[in-house]
Amino acid sequence: MKKADIGVVGLAVMGANLVLNMESKGFRVAVYNRDPRRVEHFRDNQAKGKNILFAFSLNELIDQLKKPRKVMLMIKAGDPVDQVIEQLLPIMEKGDVIIDGGNSHFPDTIRRTDYVESKGLLYVGSGVSGGEEGALLGPSLMPGGSKAAWKLIQPIFQAIAAKVEDGSACCDWVGEGGAGHFVKMVHNGIEYGDIQLICEAYHIMRELLGMSADEMHEVFKAWNKTELDSYLIEITAEILAFKDSDGLPLVDKIKDTAGQKGTGKWTGIASMEEGVPLTLIGEAVYARCLSAMKAERVVASQTYKMNKPVFDQNKKTFIEAIRKALYASKIISYAQGYTLMKAAASTYGWNLNYGGIALMWRGGCIIRSVFLGKIKEAFDNKPTLANLLLDPYFKKTIESLQESWREVVSTAIRQAIPVPAMAAALTYFDGYKTANLPANLLQAQRDYFGAHTYERLDHPQGEFFHTNWTGRGGDTASTTYNV
Repeated sequence: MKKADIGVVGLAVMGANLVLNMESKGFRVAVYNRDPRRVEHFRDNQAKGKNILFAFSLNELIDQLKKPRKVMLMIKAGDPVDQVIEQLLPIMEKGDVIIDGGNSHFPDTIRRTDYVESKGLLYVGSGVSGGEEGALLGPSLMPGGSKAAWKLIQPIFQAIAAKVEDGSACCDWVGEGGAGHFVKMVHNGIEYGDIQLICEAYHIMRELLGMSADEMHEVFKAWNKTELDSYLIEITAEILAFKDSDGLPLVDKIKDTAGQKGTGKWTGIASMEEGVPLTLIGEAVYARCLSAMKAERVVASQTYKMNKPVFDQNKKTFIEAIRKALYASKIISYAQGYTLMKAAASTYGWNLNYGGIALMWRGGCIIRSVFLGKIKEAFDNKPTLANLLLDPYFKKTIESLQESWREVVSTAIRQAIPVPAMAAALTYFDGYKTANLPANLLQAQRDYFGAHTYERLDHPQGEFFHTNWTGRGGDTASTTYNV
């Protein structure tokens, strides 16, 4: 029997579609699922007549693979991954590769890489983005972990990945340890931000301009032919046009409580640990939390007097201003995400290719957009770029969008329409370009109540001072450190 090029464990939607994708690109795939009924169903339906082998135990799966063996786990993140790794290690050999394609938390991937390598095997933690359609037709893949594994999995991964206009695959080696899953986590955080910004634009049009779903469909459809050209804008237009069985817009009947699976929260936590302001993505996560408080919000809406928003401007002009505000805020979201990746790369010793990451995100994934090409150009022009806002193209673009951005945010606030992500983006921008923030007073307060010390503008950096502000305190200062 001819052996398989790769094995896949897990035949839920993502796993099954990845298998079909691999097979369609000329690879022989062996599959296993802990529930044998799922293997049988896959064999007798989607996989019928295809170049796929079926295993009913992990031992059988391993026996069906070419050496060095490559096994990709498409299973639930967390303990299940550790359990399957423990089952695989005794039956695999030195140089074999275990790949985790789930949404694992990057610290787990760092730990697992070290552990599997200590056993003589190679480990890859790969972000997989694009949903079930992407898995079948071409996802964005973000592999990281044991560098020696890349040459073994590269032909398969780059063959099945989405391709951009010039034929480049939306997949490249990200970095060591948990780099692949970290970049996927930031991708998901940016996805949270993009979705929230789109929802805020929709909310303004619905509440302030009184636009119907059909009218907004036309707006988003038109926006998808501008700099906002992206998957999320495209599907928003389609959603707004979709009718329920009674002919009315389905979106108007969906309960306004949002769910989440944790990657946005992880991104926010990572930003705090790295000391990087990820304000927009943080607000996007909190917006979902607030939406879940539906019962309380209904009570609050009945407790506080709510005036109906009044719009007395030119509608067409203001819709264009909303588009510009959305684009400006989107730039901030990516700028913040990239600063987080740069900080983490320094912390963990990863050598990240920032332009390459933008290329990986240009096709296949949820945040794919034309805009990402500009990010790639920015890092191609200056690989050491500290912040996208310092790139000439983005500087010029933000300056051209500022007036509309401020108009939309201030109008929404005056009309009591919540725009947490847009407002957070604008506030971050204003703070980032302010040479003298009020943190001098903050440091004085910390020194007053806790003797935390401060630096002076008229002394060398790194020299710390403590003042006896009341005359009753002592001269002893606390240890100087930053979390």
